Amino acid sequence: MALTYITNGKIVLPDSVVCGKILAFDSDSGKICGIVDELPAGASVIDACGNYVAPGLVDIHIHGYLGEDTCDAKPEGIKKMAYGVAKNGVTSFLPTTMTVAKEEIIAALNAVRSLKEESKTWDGAEIIGVHAEGPFINPSKKGAQAEENILTPDADFIIENADIITSVTLAPEMDKDHACIKKLAAESNVLVSMGHTDATFDEAMSAAKDGVNHATHLFNAMSALAHRNPGVVGAALASENVSVEVIADTFHINPGLYSIVSKVKGDKMVLITDCTRAGGMPDGEYDLGGQPIFLKGIECRLADGTIAGSVLKLNCAVKNVLEHTSLPVNEVFKMASLNPANAIHCGDRIGSLDAGKDADIIIADKNINIIRTLKKGRTIYEA
Repeated sequence: MALTYITNGKIVLPDSVVCGKILAFDSDSGKICGIVDELPAGASVIDACGNYVAPGLVDIHIHGYLGEDTCDAKPEGIKKMAYGVAKNGVTSFLPTTMTVAKEEIIAALNAVRSLKEESKTWDGAEIIGVHAEGPFINPSKKGAQAEENILTPDADFIIENADIITSVTLAPEMDKDHACIKKLAAESNVLVSMGHTDATFDEAMSAAKDGVNHATHLFNAMSALAHRNPGVVGAALASENVSVEVIADTFHINPGLYSIVSKVKGDKMVLITDCTRAGGMPDGEYDLGGQPIFLKGIECRLADGTIAGSVLKLNCAVKNVLEHTSLPVNEVFKMASLNPANAIHCGDRIGSLDAGKDADIIIADKNINIIRTLKKGRTIYEA
């Protein structure tokens, strides 16, 4: 064993923030050993300098970054994304496709598939799988997705690619008798998410009973919460088994909702970026799914003004929730680490600093700027 000790940090655990203790990990196995009280003589030490020591962040909905996009189907571009987001504290992610032509989706799946094993050892975030956002959506709630590429929900296609598709977004009202949802629930481990949907409250509640366990970017591109028709938003909030994504960039939803969603959903609230290729880039014109998008500040829009993804960094999402709520630090970090890890069935391996888990660790200052990112005990970024 080659033990390393992180000292002088505020250690962020799922239920608390611990000070005056030391986090130990084994860089040979890449696993966390636990929290100790004292340093052994001659120990290998990382000084956290009073900053947060937190689990690596997990982004389960990110289309692109630094000019690259998952749907380009370029392995070198996906690798650039992985290395780029590591600087934002992300140690695991789901490159996300969208409603493009089916052959483009297949090419993107193959590109990510070709990198998955390598990503376990490279100096960037690890690829857990793909989030397929569409093409099984409702045209009336397509948002920035191209209508001509929308298809009827197809469980067989998803199951054929379940080695790489970890999560799929679909509109339950487009799935007759929920045949696709039921088959995915019975025959796969794929997280089925309702999104880009105009389902009624009753339709969405029924879908949740049949196998939908997640809601894609809550409030955005779904039927709204109204007092006589609670819509998909109401169903997502009411269903205990449904986790919900929140784009906490202060633009997609009003920051006043962060606390409300947290109170209702607890550990089922998941911070995501929904980042496009414009992320990390200057203001200007880019593209998303073959359509031009225009970046100005934190806003990404189509030419007609439709919101088109974001340029959010996941560490900034954590910062935004902390700034706009009185929620405990550990709970907010959990929204970007253990909660998404649990949603994609990886919480036994990543998402917290529990002994035996991968030593995916970040050191972040009080403003959640990332000072250091470690993946399986190896430093993959240092400011």
